[in-house]
Order: sequence, then C-alpha cells, then structure tokens
Amino acid sequence: MCLLPLMAWADEPRIDPHADLLYRQALPLLQSADTQSSTLSLNDRPSEKDLMSQVQALGRSLEPAVNLLQKAAELNHPVAQYRLALHYITYLPAAEISSAVCPLLDASLHQGFAPAALAVEGWCPNLREQAGYRRALERANSQASQFAAYYPQPAIRLQCLRERPKGLAMQWGRQRDFQAEVYRLLASVDRVHRTQYFQKAVDINGCATAQRHLISLN
Repeated sequence: MCLLPLMAWADEPRIDPHADLLYRQALPLLQSADTQSSTLSLNDRPSEKDLMSQVQALGRSLEPAVNLLQKAAELNHPVAQYRLALHYITYLPAAEISSAVCPLLDASLHQGFAPAALAVEGWCPNLREQAGYRRALERANSQASQFAAYYPQPAIRLQCLRERPKGLAMQWGRQRDFQAEVYRLLASVDRVHRTQYFQKAVDINGCATAQRHLISLN
C-alpha cells in the first residue's frame, strides 16, 4: 500500500521547468498572432492572392514563437507539442502535415493532454488504430486537473460546441470542453459503454454532438 502514492505520482505528467519557461515565453507571441488571424477572418471577402499574402505574413511573424515551441517540444512539453502541431496544421502544405504533426500529437496525448486527442481524430487516423489509444484517452480525462493552468486552449474545431469557427480564427475551449471531447471520442471506441460516455460529455458541457447521438440511440 505504501507504494501507491509513489506509483500515482510517477504516472503524472512531469514538465521540465526550462521547457515550461520556453512555452510561457511563446505565449504572448501566439496571442498576438491569434488576434491578427481574427482580424483576417473579419475582412470583407479579400482576394485569394491578398489572403495568401496575409497568411504568409502572419506565418513569418510567428517564427520567434515557433522556435520557442520547438525547443520546448524537444524537451517533451506536452502543451508545446500540441501548440506546435496546431501551427503546422495551419501553415504547412497539406502533404506534409501528417508526418510533422502526428509524432507531436502522439507524445502530447500519451502524457495526458486532452486537446491533442481532438487533433489526433482529425489528422492522425493511424494513431487511433494503436492499442494504447483508448488508454491514452482515459489518461487524458483522469489527469485533466494536472493541466488546469494551461487552459483555455485553441482547437481547429470543437465538435461539442454549437458555434462554428470563423475564417482563420481558432476556437478556444476550457478544460471541461476538451474533457467532453475526450468522452465523445471514448464513445467512438467503446460501443458497449458509448451511451454512458456520450452522457458524460453532455453532463460536462452540454455537448451538442453527443446529445444528437443519445437521441439517435433511444
């Protein structure tokens, strides 16, 4: 019995302090870029050439933040790995996205960072086939409180929220929003208990997608 506290502690995410400092230094740069992307989404139908020019300029302005995220990700910082993956999803050519982001998302999710699970669903179907995928989802919910200080977090598309993302802007979710997404994903891999998982997603944040599934199952 005396080993139980040590075992529990060993399973918790341990974030390198230097990696966390690098991530924190990147945050104001990321926030500035998010403001710029929101402005782009409000423009009145810019031409494709103008929009591409603005996106490229925004990508260049993010280079200092990306350098910091890369250094933090190399030190296995799960939140930095997720944010770096989001950057690649947004700015890399489509053919290069999977190879760049899936190792980052896999590492982040297996440390229990819930937002990575949502990105895995959209970009890394092969990871969902792995034997440890369900366990990683369960860990993401059991360790949600360990990452409380890192929320809110952006996402390409939060399925549980009714509102849709606008233009280039990301959707921002609270800790409970991403927990609901993980329960929704657990329902997709555990058909025996899917009703219970969908209900948990609804209970946490009123997950619209899970609610529709519950109605169809009744």
